[in-house]
Amino acid sequence: MERPTALITGATSGLGAEFAQQLGRTQHDLVLVARDVTRLEAKAVRLRADFGVHVEVLPADLLTDDGVASVSARLADPARGVSVLVNNAGFSLVKAFENNSVEEETAHLRLLARTPMQLTHAALPGMLARGHGRIINVSSVSAFIPRGTYGAAKAWLTSFSRFANLRYGPKGVAVTALCPGFVHTEFHQRMGASMDAVPSWLWLDPERVVREGLADNAAGKSVSIPSKRYATLVALSRLVPDRLAAAAGNRGR
Repeated sequence: MERPTALITGATSGLGAEFAQQLGRTQHDLVLVARDVTRLEAKAVRLRADFGVHVEVLPADLLTDDGVASVSARLADPARGVSVLVNNAGFSLVKAFENNSVEEETAHLRLLARTPMQLTHAALPGMLARGHGRIINVSSVSAFIPRGTYGAAKAWLTSFSRFANLRYGPKGVAVTALCPGFVHTEFHQRMGASMDAVPSWLWLDPERVVREGLADNAAGKSVSIPSKRYATLVALSRLVPDRLAAAAGNRGR
């Protein structure tokens, strides 16, 4: 029996690497997308050895037109259908909005919102033609609080996922915004952000975040907020003034 194929962006570290692990474990062939070909190849070797699945390496810079075009072409290839798309690639800007250049902010917005929209658009026709598909857009609890342009971009991605799931879910394509809080990954270290002030009870394990995201997507949910503690915090954020909500989450993922 032919195995389903999952394409994951930002697949060499953090949540992307964990998605590759869990989808490989459930016998999905994998297409790994990231910029660093050396890390991609090393990850592919481990996954092939661990799970016996086919692993394709697709180096691409998703901040460039050529990078997005190459991944879009792979998603749209009718001879090599992709059943699962995980839009995970992303970064955050450390400085305040007014201290970033317009070019930095534009690149940030492009990777967090425009790129996943383009890749979703490329994947959808094949999924709809086959009558099934799964798309997970890695968003953030920052989508629910006023937290700079990172939160604004994630709010767009979450709203887009809700729309897409409402429209395409009945046609067999489930679209989910996965909205974690603080996760033990390289994300904050790569930004150079100190997370020492974050209480231990707010941290989540990547394995749990991905496991719950996959389960919620399989259940057809448009939004997945891993852990009851974060679901409660998100609910409370809608009841308090913006200033208080922003203060509570000004360092979140």
